[in-house]
Amino acid sequence: MPPGVALVVLGASGDLARRKLYPAIGSLAAREQLPSHFALVGVARTEFDDDDFRKSVVEAVRAAHPDAAETLARHEFACRYVPGNFDDPQTFARLKKVLEELDSSAGIGARRVFYLATIPQLFETAICGLRDAGLGTADEPADGFNRVVIEKPFGHDRASAVELNELLHTGFAEHRVFRIDHYLGKETVQNILALRFANSIFEPIWNRRYVDHVQITIAEPLGVEHRGSFYEGAGALRDIVQNHGMQVLALTAMEAPASFAADSIRDEKVKVLRSVEPLASEELGTAVVRGQYTAGTIDAEPVVGYRDEEGVAPDSETETYIALRLDVDNWRWAGVPFYLRAGKRLAKRVTEVVLQFKAVPHLALPTSAVESIEPNTMVLRIQPDEGIRLEFGAKVPGSTWSVRTVGLDFAFRAGFAEAAPEAYERLLLDVMIGDTTLFIREDEVDAAWQIVQPVLDGIAEGLVPVRRHAAGTWGPPAADAIVGSENDRWRNT
Repeated sequence: MPPGVALVVLGASGDLARRKLYPAIGSLAAREQLPSHFALVGVARTEFDDDDFRKSVVEAVRAAHPDAAETLARHEFACRYVPGNFDDPQTFARLKKVLEELDSSAGIGARRVFYLATIPQLFETAICGLRDAGLGTADEPADGFNRVVIEKPFGHDRASAVELNELLHTGFAEHRVFRIDHYLGKETVQNILALRFANSIFEPIWNRRYVDHVQITIAEPLGVEHRGSFYEGAGALRDIVQNHGMQVLALTAMEAPASFAADSIRDEKVKVLRSVEPLASEELGTAVVRGQYTAGTIDAEPVVGYRDEEGVAPDSETETYIALRLDVDNWRWAGVPFYLRAGKRLAKRVTEVVLQFKAVPHLALPTSAVESIEPNTMVLRIQPDEGIRLEFGAKVPGSTWSVRTVGLDFAFRAGFAEAAPEAYERLLLDVMIGDTTLFIREDEVDAAWQIVQPVLDGIAEGLVPVRRHAAGTWGPPAADAIVGSENDRWRNT
């Protein structure tokens, strides 16, 4: 950990900062994991002074972690605020002056992290403002560092992502760019690596010889809430699949890295994404299903349809649900379909990876037992009930032969006494340390967009229509046809 760091939050009065970043800072303070010299600098249009900003930060922490708020309130950290618009060069001139003061007065020593906690439409303006003020330089500062954290979505399509990368590199070298996906900060996502590469019993069966197919589900019962206008320009494909979905797929399918060094892990993830066959236009009709929720019921409460949400066009064709079949064309996974679905206003909140194994080649059991046997599965539960479940057949006690599926369950909350840190807490700490392992590299972004872009093009050409489904269900019935046979169906846990 460097002795001093200034965390500059651009968009300091926004929802992301209040709900995620400030509580994460409070938790790091409670765990005594902040640098010995720490400064928090906010930049936003809201008219605050330094004291107002400090109070708002402590209040945001108190709302999430009351105990951590008391620790943070006692912490001797510098707290400064710079009001202004991002398109005004004077805003960044004032910011530069504040940071130069903190370098000496607060012991920061020109070690700065710029967090773009803004809407995506302001990324370019903020990056140019930092660069033009001399706060972002492609060359490494001799006496410190300038790092930038940028939230998803990273680009609107492949072309815009390339342009954004080129712009970033005018002010920040690639190893100083931290493209954040909070899913990678979740302990159970990281535990996919531990499960696969710290245990010898799973590697022999983690391949096409034993795995029939893989299902990845990212479902939530929430609607778009107050993000209707944002979602209209994004949809589930851009909002979830291009980032969260691709990251979970890459971790599930990657080869063992040569080491646990950041680039070694990221190299293997890129190899997997480059092995995914982009869907041809003639495949889109059978390999992709888009859905949009209508009015329905969630937890016995009626909810409105997507078109009736705030900020949504009454004739919107934006998908709130998407399901895809993808093929990873490499030695390990050739012939094993990967099914990925994501959506809002679905039946329950669940993120999980399911490996369904192939049926045994021959069953020397009575007919009554054979009829009741189901495929073996391994379920990696990422949220909310983090854990691992292995399902297999066992004989039911009694005089007749009957086999029933039973499970071995491991729950993280029961297996470990330690409370897992929140995703943003872990990721903020990694940025300050300079560990890029859980952040997305430029070529990884491009590889993910290469998979998604043909689907976007097909949507624009009208090849993948939106199908309606009631809120509180598991999506449009047409999605079942993607998986196919009687034995291969979506797992609705």
